Amino acid sequence: MLSFVSEYVNASLGMGYGTTLTPILLLLGYPPDVIVPTVLLTGFITGLVSGGSHHTFGNISLRRGSPDRRIIALLAITGTIGSASAVVVSSSLSNQAVRAYISVMVIVMGVLVFVFRNHRIRFSYPRIFAIGAVAAFNKGISGGGYGPLVVSGQILSGHGVRNAVGIACFTEGVICAIGFAVYLALNGGIGWLQGHWSFYVPVVVGAVLAAPLASWTTRMIVRTVDLRIVVAVLTCLLGSWTLWKTFA
Repeated sequence: MLSFVSEYVNASLGMGYGTTLTPILLLLGYPPDVIVPTVLLTGFITGLVSGGSHHTFGNISLRRGSPDRRIIALLAITGTIGSASAVVVSSSLSNQAVRAYISVMVIVMGVLVFVFRNHRIRFSYPRIFAIGAVAAFNKGISGGGYGPLVVSGQILSGHGVRNAVGIACFTEGVICAIGFAVYLALNGGIGWLQGHWSFYVPVVVGAVLAAPLASWTTRMIVRTVDLRIVVAVLTCLLGSWTLWKTFA
């Protein structure tokens, strides 16, 4: 149930799955070395499902030559580098330092989206490249922090809000696949999966069931709500909540 709700929010607005679910599972007593790879595995599967759903409902276009497809390819490249390197260096950083860093960055991005919500911004690939690398690094370290940066970063780079949400969902699946593969390689390989079936199966199933419904929601709410304001507010709330939990 927790996974379903977290993924519904994530696939509707392009953010919030790992950022929401990870601290909740920590509060329930699950260890980080089980939570993070499970979130990465789930993100890989649901990223493909929600990305395909966003394409079906017209939020993004995965057709050859489309701008959305080019942005996805760019974010996938930067994400592969950022996610893999983050998993490698994560062992040398404290959980508190990582959480604080991601929280502050997410809050700043949310504020910028709100401030520039009425400005017409010229589209920029270099900004998307930089945002994608940093966001993937966040994902590889903590299992969260990718969506808020990628969605808000695309908006600040001049891309459409609905497109930004769909692209974030799809590319997050690619980033999670890389991070999960590196995690397994550094922690005993596929044997890790055999001891945690009862945990990650319900997490994956709950998220997969939510993805198509959330993609349809994105298409509907964009007609009546300024998603830039929703993204800005939710990003700031997620960042503030994570920062508070870090030092509480």
